[in-house]
Amino acid sequence: MKNFEGANEILIGKAEIRTLIPHSDLMCLLDSVIEWDDQSIICISNTHREPANPLRREGQLSAVHAFEYGAQAAAVHGGLRARAAGMTAPPGYLAALRDAHLYVARLDDAASPLQVCARRLFGESANTIYECRISADGILLAEGRITIILRT
Repeated sequence: MKNFEGANEILIGKAEIRTLIPHSDLMCLLDSVIEWDDQSIICISNTHREPANPLRREGQLSAVHAFEYGAQAAAVHGGLRARAAGMTAPPGYLAALRDAHLYVARLDDAASPLQVCARRLFGESANTIYECRISADGILLAEGRITIILRT
């Protein structure tokens, strides 16, 4: 995956993202998709600085929520892959988080947009494992692997 930190080209905006994932209103954390292919996606978000972010507690956004950003990027990626195949992605949920590393305590301290990268390691449809990396201004904030499974 190429590094697109600070890229200005928007491939997919927030309105279209909302058609691909079940998150609505303020819980849709991603602002745009700047690149995607069959294996990976790169999204941008500025919602970590918004006072109305629904994940904030006592005015702060813990870095642990970086994995929700990663999970949403994976969900968008699954939706885009399904759409490209002429289908709709089945609903899934975040079932596991592995090899999680946080390099900061808070996300709201990051002055730059978040770059949320998710790379599909294996799996299809709603049963997949993604590697996620969340950075801001070229500085890695969090990384880990998430498992998405089919919601039954």
